[in-house]
Amino acid sequence: MVRNVAIVEDTQAEADLLKEFLARYSRERDVEFTVTHFKSGELFLEKYRPVYDIVLMDIGLPKINGMEAAARLRELDETTTLIFITNMAQFAVRGYEVDAFDFVVKPVSYSNFALKLQRALTKLISRKETEVIVSVADGMYRIPSSQIKYIEISGHKMIYHTTGDTIRAYGNLKEVEAILNGKQFVRCNSCYLVNLHYVYAIRAYTVVVDGEELQISRPRKKAFVQALNDYLGGVI
Repeated sequence: MVRNVAIVEDTQAEADLLKEFLARYSRERDVEFTVTHFKSGELFLEKYRPVYDIVLMDIGLPKINGMEAAARLRELDETTTLIFITNMAQFAVRGYEVDAFDFVVKPVSYSNFALKLQRALTKLISRKETEVIVSVADGMYRIPSSQIKYIEISGHKMIYHTTGDTIRAYGNLKEVEAILNGKQFVRCNSCYLVNLHYVYAIRAYTVVVDGEELQISRPRKKAFVQALNDYLGGVI
């Protein structure tokens, strides 16, 4: 599996060192990385898309420092693994405020970096929640399945209705349905794949999903009701 890594570092030499360490780790451990370097916190936040597995963030950035950038990052993405790279260890201990996974103190040694990176990768492997990677016009998004209320097919586009946004993307509903198999996602008709967690009610011809009414087809209604009943543990 390819892991997407963002480096947020204003000093080119420091960024190059991290890239070198990632390349060395890749050779030694047979892990593939795609690395994107951002030279400032502002640029990182402006260009950010939730596709990164790991963010390596320098705390001592100019203008928007690493702690401020991390706080704004958490408004955009609650799940990415954040590691601070810093020569200011006294600030790194505040990482709990932004759910930082760990920190590496400068000057960065390969042995320490590799240890922290291995721990981060182990965490990613153990994370049970399914994520859907979707392609959009200007890049990619990583969407945790728990944040998807329902997925809609409209023409040749897929529309992901999530708890925070509506994302129009390219893709195939059958392929996404296979990824989410067993994750409480069920079709109510040929156009909608619904997360049962957000179903409020089933009416004669519609399903109420977080306040929105979606049409349910007659051939799929019985199976949908049964799936919801199983999900709720026989409550209805």
